Amino acid sequence: PRLLLSPPRYPWLLCSHRLNWSSLAPSWLRHRQLGLQAKDQNFMLEDSAFWIFGGSVHYFRVPRAYWRDRLLKMKACGLNTLTTYVPWNLHEPERGKFDFSGNLDMEAFILLAAEVGLWVILRPGPYICSEIDLGGLPSWLLQDSSMKLRTTYEGFTKAVDLYFDHLMARVVPLQYKNGGPIIAVQVENEYGSYNKDPAYMPYIKKALEDRGIVELLLTSDNEDGLSKGTVDGVLATINLQSQNELRLLHNFLQSVQGVRPKMVMEYWTGWFDSWGGPHHILDTSEVLRTVSAIIDAGASINLYMFHGGTNFGFINGAMHFQDYMSDVTSYDYDAVLTEAGDYTPKYIRLRELFGSISGASLPLPPDLLPKVRYEPVVPAFYLSLWDALPYIKEPVTSEKPVNMENLPINDGNGQSFGYTLYETTITSSGILSALVRDRGQGFTILRILVENCGRVNYGENIDNQRKGLIGDIYLNDTPLKKFKIYSLDMKKSFFQRFTAEKWDPVPGVPTLPAFFLGALSVTSFPYDTFVKLEGWEKGVVFVNGYNLGRYWNIGPQETLYLPGVWLNEGINQVGQEGQKSWPGPVIQFMEMPYLGRQQYVE
Repeated sequence: PRLLLSPPRYPWLLCSHRLNWSSLAPSWLRHRQLGLQAKDQNFMLEDSAFWIFGGSVHYFRVPRAYWRDRLLKMKACGLNTLTTYVPWNLHEPERGKFDFSGNLDMEAFILLAAEVGLWVILRPGPYICSEIDLGGLPSWLLQDSSMKLRTTYEGFTKAVDLYFDHLMARVVPLQYKNGGPIIAVQVENEYGSYNKDPAYMPYIKKALEDRGIVELLLTSDNEDGLSKGTVDGVLATINLQSQNELRLLHNFLQSVQGVRPKMVMEYWTGWFDSWGGPHHILDTSEVLRTVSAIIDAGASINLYMFHGGTNFGFINGAMHFQDYMSDVTSYDYDAVLTEAGDYTPKYIRLRELFGSISGASLPLPPDLLPKVRYEPVVPAFYLSLWDALPYIKEPVTSEKPVNMENLPINDGNGQSFGYTLYETTITSSGILSALVRDRGQGFTILRILVENCGRVNYGENIDNQRKGLIGDIYLNDTPLKKFKIYSLDMKKSFFQRFTAEKWDPVPGVPTLPAFFLGALSVTSFPYDTFVKLEGWEKGVVFVNGYNLGRYWNIGPQETLYLPGVWLNEGINQVGQEGQKSWPGPVIQFMEMPYLGRQQYVE
């Protein structure tokens, strides 16, 4: 049999949902019948042995204009398969209202992968982990006080069924047997380490099959969950980083499913960072040794991440074991490509490795996208949060505090991201006590500004991720009443209320928290840059309405990635929300990030 490493390259009609490759594919692929098969020790695609060399890129973490660049770099590295998660919380931000437009156009991303010459393994969840808020589950699920996420609890399965009805109608035409590039679909994600309902994984498997998923099904688990995450009729794969875990490739997988193809679904090329923690770096030589060992063991591999991208806006997740730790905005991950898509020593060495295995010349890597240092911006205008309150939507009035998810806003879907301000009056001083998630600041009429720093995305306590004030707040052990609650979600529509006449010149000592506004002048074609906020303490940066994400002086992240495709030639609006500290009004723009990354420069 032939050894198939990649599909041929095809032109695509992006408007078509049902694809016909019959006139373009080689004769042995014109009649797609068998798809990817997990027979004996090798994967087979039709009658050819197939070795999966995959890489993960998440479309929702990369500006759409850069999708092609990242996928071409993947192809040029010698990989043949793209893997991507599908984030439910972004695609269904309100119950029954779906968004697959713009940067969330999953179908366009999958079709582009095929155009570049990549197969696709889809990981549709519904839970995806992925260091994204609540593991990709919509926060409106938590309106139900009895909610049991990732189980066959009726309130959860009803929501999953509706979502899958919509999602799989988009996915089915993109499957291999329908002429598309999707060769396999993953059932949920690392369920073995959660394992709260033995009926749940069979339910998800059936939910996929009942909606027309016919390609190979996979599970994916780390060492701790591998023994509990398998499902009958589904190929088990493993997630790992060290060579010490490679024994699982042979010992456990063979004991569970006999002689079947082995695959490392997630080989972690680096790791994610948390605010206040270290920046994680995995040595290039160690990566090469482990990847080589996986391949030498006869296993297929997926590099997680090939390119991490960015947690733009407020989509980052968090971890909570001993302490709550919020993930940083950058999802650089010390991956094969940097956050901005630049090459690294890992890329160069892995390209050499995969090129030597393929035995064929690889495509030339695309040129790097330029990076530019722009002149610093001095914010010219300012609006204190307290002065902004009259221009915000009418507050919710409530006898008691209400958590974000249960606020009666957004057509009954509550608030998912951003900040919530709780306001009440007090008649005496005393000791306040309350459960605040995640950060609160108190003021004189009693005002408590609460930031959702990211819902936990992994672990057993995801059911308890409601944000804001949770339950009563007490003054000297007496519960306070009669609250005004302001939703500060900071969507684009939020800032449209602050028209020009509402802003004042920046005073010598501004009242914080506040919003600041400045202008970035770009005199030629716009290129990528990195926003540095030296001396500022904490807040969020917006450029031309795009939320670049959070900054926080506790590190390890020191700059925010600003894609050039979000800039205009001429004047660009730079907005900033700052909560504490007034060091001086300078926002810098750098050519390089401050994350301790090694980059490859020709």
